[in-house]
Order: sequence, then structure tokens, then C-alpha cells
Amino acid sequence: MLETVSRQPIGNLLREWRTRRRLSQFDLAFEADISTRHLSFMETGRSTPSREMLLRLSEPLEIPLRERNVLLMAAGYAPVFPERPLDDPALDAAHKAVGLVLTGHEPYPALAIDRRWNLVAANRALAPLLEGIDAELLRPPVNVLRLSLHPEGLAPKIANFGEWRAHLFLRLRQQIHATADPFLEELMRELNDYPAPPGEDAPAEPEYGGVVVPLRLITKAGVLSFFSTTTIFGTPVDITLSELAVESLFPADTDTAEKLREMFAEYLASQAE
Repeated sequence: MLETVSRQPIGNLLREWRTRRRLSQFDLAFEADISTRHLSFMETGRSTPSREMLLRLSEPLEIPLRERNVLLMAAGYAPVFPERPLDDPALDAAHKAVGLVLTGHEPYPALAIDRRWNLVAANRALAPLLEGIDAELLRPPVNVLRLSLHPEGLAPKIANFGEWRAHLFLRLRQQIHATADPFLEELMRELNDYPAPPGEDAPAEPEYGGVVVPLRLITKAGVLSFFSTTTIFGTPVDITLSELAVESLFPADTDTAEKLREMFAEYLASQAE
């Protein structure tokens, strides 16, 4: 995306992001505390925005850090937001924090994913839930959405597949709207083409007061019910951290909690043999 978008005039990029966010020129100018005339001149190419102006406009437009770099380069400026691997020494504290969150969530499953839903790390409690999955889907990079919805993945084991599939699609659509990432658009098309497993259920009546969408997973221990939370880093200035999310699964009932503890203990014992 970087190579393609950066060839576009800066004015076109600004107008595309403003249109994507459904803001009028007046709305954006008001939020950025500039005149509508000045914004119009930048969008039509009659005026070249400064680096500071681009960063200023990026805030009300809620442009991801990666795409802010694209804006800067399109206007002839150097990117200001670094992108480093999570194991880079500069991100050592963040790397350790992710590890602590994942390990601290055991015996319940938790995983870290990047902006494209690729698995970055996971705790040991996830492994027992992946038994019987096609090995090809577990080859790195493991895409969590593909793993969840593929007919050779978790899909046949999800008791409320229709409801969970709709939930994941909603999240993916929201992410596509926020980032304009063509990879995610292609992923959406791929996932949409997957056949539903036999006996797919229609979306059920809302559980838990309609506050959360549960994941009901069929395992050798019975049907386990989860709800999930997403944790992100606050105010990151590194692209990698801004795109990293930790997905934590919590037991939705006491029976699931007890079974998860038992499954985790069995898993640890098997690994020690």
C-alpha cells in the first residue's frame, strides 16, 4: 500500500481520507482550527501543506500512524513514525509487557495479533483449543481470522458459528473502514467465500444481555463459552505498537472456567513428559 498510495498527490490523499471519514471541508477545517479556504487549497494542490499541518489534520481524520507516514512522503517529507519488530531492543519494555499479559492470563487463552490479524504471540492455554486443526493453517504466519472461519480450522467446532462469523466480519469491516488496507479487503473476500460448516446455525438471540457476543467452542471437555476483550497500547508513537492488539478470552461461566483449568493442567503435564 505504501508504494501505491505515496505516488498520489497529497491533495488527493487528504480528500480521500476526509471523504472516508464523512467530513465536509467545513467540519475538518473547524476541527483542525484552519480556514475552509486553506483546506480547499491543499486538497486542490494550490497550496502544499507543511509537515506540521499534515500531522495536525491527521488527528481529526483519525489516520493510522502507518498512513500518516504515507501522507508525509506524498508531500515530500520524511516519515516520522518508526516501525520496528517487537523484538527490537527499543521495544523491549513493550515486548515484556505483552508477555506478562499473555502469561498472566493463563489458564485462560490469550493471543497477540498484528494489524492484519496475524498471530504474533500466544500463551500456552491456547494450544489445547487448537487440537485437530489442519496443520497447514498453523504454519506461520498464522492468520487468526482464517484459522477461525476456515472449514478445516475452528469453524466446525464453533457451536454458534453464524453469530460469531457475523461478529468477526463486523470487526473486520470496521478495521477496513479505519485503515483502507487492501490486504484486509482481500482477506474479507476470501473469508466470505468460505463455505459454512454443516448445520450452521442462524444468529441466536443475544446472550449476556446483548452486551457481548460469546464464542461457544466445542471441545473434548464439552462446549466452552467465552467472551473476549481487546487490549491495545495507549498513545503509541511506533507503528508496530499502534497496530498490536492482545485478544484475551475469559470464561463466560463457572463450568467453562473449571474445565479450562483442568485442560491447562493436563496440557502442562503432557508437555513435561
